[in-house]
Amino acid sequence: MDRTDRTSAREASAARAADLIADVEAALAETAAPAPEPAPTFHRDITPLPSVGTALPVAQPGRAPMSQRATDASALMLAGGAGTLMAGTGTGVAMWALGGVDPLALALVGGASVSVLLALSRLVRRVGQAAEKTGPTTNVYNVSGPVDARQEHRTTAPTTRGLFARTTVRTGR
Repeated sequence: MDRTDRTSAREASAARAADLIADVEAALAETAAPAPEPAPTFHRDITPLPSVGTALPVAQPGRAPMSQRATDASALMLAGGAGTLMAGTGTGVAMWALGGVDPLALALVGGASVSVLLALSRLVRRVGQAAEKTGPTTNVYNVSGPVDARQEHRTTAPTTRGLFARTTVRTGR
């Protein structure tokens, strides 16, 4: 075989390969769909939120929903409990360090404070019940004869508040 025949055969096969590649690329271009858009990774909803929704309220985890006053009282009780725990622990350690404490004396000291508190609470309750029973009195005056047209009526409203009582009296006409 001749050199020219080899080069012409190579050129013919290269031309045929180029035609084949062009036909494949054309077929792929006809059937290929456009490249898909990338999937969104976030969504921003710009619609305004309603001020009052239609969903029912759901209790959230943690402390139960309650008023500010109840929350303050709850925190105060928790702090008082922690203080009592520390005082009791200190007393127990002191008794352990002393080695021996008379059980009767311990019962009298512990029981006396509890009984005094119970007696005071019962006294306060009874005073409150007595104050409720004594309602306002109605005064009826039956007068015969001429009556002075001018009458004067005063009302006092005492208010007592606090552990160490402070009474405020308001007088109205």
